[in-house]
Amino acid sequence: MVRARLLVGADVLEAAEALALWWRPSQVWGMSPFGASTADAVWDRFDPRIFLLNSPSPTRIQAVFRSSYGLPRVDAVAVGTDDVGHRRELTEAMAYEIDDNVVREYRQLLRARQRV
Repeated sequence: MVRARLLVGADVLEAAEALALWWRPSQVWGMSPFGASTADAVWDRFDPRIFLLNSPSPTRIQAVFRSSYGLPRVDAVAVGTDDVGHRRELTEAMAYEIDDNVVREYRQLLRARQRV
């Protein structure tokens, strides 16, 4: 299980991928897609829906959750919630596709920022 989310640094993403490449598990699981909370102000400051292909209707929370499957690439993402509505919202997010080009560009920006 590795951290999988938009706010993970390039070094963490690369370490998780290197570990998965070395270990070769049958599946890689992600965790903590929202960091601390879905109510964190960061999710109101930018629109994470840019990480999804042709998806104008997802909520920001759905976009954050779904994009976490590509940062790093994982097969499943674990979240903790007792809220049935929240679980439903996250389950519905699986209908959306990640825009691999946007994820690739984002990762390039993270790497460039790390070198500064």
